[in-house]
Amino acid sequence: QVQLVESGGGLVQAGGSLRLSCAASGIVGDRNVMGWYRQAPGKQRELVASITITRIPIRGYGDFVKGRFTISADNAKDTVDLQMDSLEPDDTAVYYCNLRTRSPDATFWGQGTQVTVSS
Repeated sequence: QVQLVESGGGLVQAGGSLRLSCAASGIVGDRNVMGWYRQAPGKQRELVASITITRIPIRGYGDFVKGRFTISADNAKDTVDLQMDSLEPDDTAVYYCNLRTRSPDATFWGQGTQVTVSS
């Protein structure tokens, strides 16, 4: 069974930083893309950042990131991290780790970690 476990969430003041980490286990397919999504109350889940699990990773970010976040992956350890700097109150949300695999094609989600940014 595939399991994604997030950590690193918490409470931080505006302008501060957090580093989220996601550890994957039980993967049976070929890893394709890992990433982070977030969901705030009353809003749809949205992409924060993604990274391809390839020799030369391709990164993508949501429009709101504006250069503040950096995603990275350690293929040997099956982990993906999200460094978040210059956090704003609007960044407050539950952040979810995501994994997409091939052979079989599948999508997996972590349980989420709460990020709260105070003004």
